[in-house]
Order: sequence, then C-alpha cells, then structure tokens
Amino acid sequence: MPTQLQAPRVPLPGGERPGHAGRRLTGRMVLACVLGFFGVIFAANFFLVKYALSSFGGVEVESAYKAGLAFSSDVDAAAAQAQRHWQVSLEIGRAGGPRTVVVDSRDAEGSPLAGLEAAVTFEHPADRRLDVTVALEENGAGRYVAELPAGAGQRIARLSLSRGGEAVFRSENRVMLP
Repeated sequence: MPTQLQAPRVPLPGGERPGHAGRRLTGRMVLACVLGFFGVIFAANFFLVKYALSSFGGVEVESAYKAGLAFSSDVDAAAAQAQRHWQVSLEIGRAGGPRTVVVDSRDAEGSPLAGLEAAVTFEHPADRRLDVTVALEENGAGRYVAELPAGAGQRIARLSLSRGGEAVFRSENRVMLP
C-alpha cells in the first residue's frame, strides 16, 4: 500500500489557517501580554521583598565604626580577664519545671565569687527579634540563677559578670536550649 505524503501546513497571510477560526494577533493583544507578563513579575517581586524584609531582623552591629573603636579596649579587657584565672560555668536545665540558667563562679583559688551582677543574653543566630536578656540573682555564694523565657533551639549565650557597673568577666558560647 503506497504512503501518501501531505504537504506541510503553512500559515496564510493574516495568521489564519484553513479550517481554524483563530484570532488575529493585534497590537492591543501584544500590549496586554507584555503588561500581564511584567505585572506578574512585579507582583512576585513585591511579595518576595515584603517577606524578606519582614522575616529578617538581624543587624550584626549598629555602627561598625564604633565597634572598631572599642576593639582595643575589648582586647585589654580580655587580657585582664585571662589574668584572673576565674572558673565560670553556665548550665541550662529543666528539673521538672521551667528552664533555669545557673552560673557558678569561682576565683583562681576556687573560692566563690559573691557580690557580682550577672546577666546572660541569649541571641538567636539569625533574628535579633528573638533575643532574650536574663538578669540572674545571687543564690548562694558564687551561684547565680534565673528562669529562662527564651524558646527552644540554638542560641549564642553572652554571659557578663559585672562589679560596680564595670564588666569583669565576659563569655560567649553557642548553646542548644531544650
């Protein structure tokens, strides 16, 4: 049986093909397509930018210039802290009740450090809005305790022990809150 070949269909001038009632491509249709395309792109960009700005609240340093000026004093404070040879531990626990933060501090001879002001800031690694600062109260010689209201997850714990408004010990550790 011989095979019959059919001639390819070539569109006729004006965009119509025989047997099809198609629409002609006009200038208005091209304008509507271009405006629709860019309208969808604009709407997507708008919602993505709005989400990005509302979900990221993290600024690492308010003023890099001021942080740079304070660097040398931070180095001196770290050297003075190392000379003291203090032993300070930070524990986060939950003994059947609310989570607690316990800081135990001892000097170089192992004697408890009393009369200090203790505070811990639990910083969220990506969102400053979730940061929580807790002031600890002295609960025995060299032991400072507070209840922890921060949510579970990874945090950066910045511990500060002060005497008379001057920071005498600072520590920064990454912790996992239960």
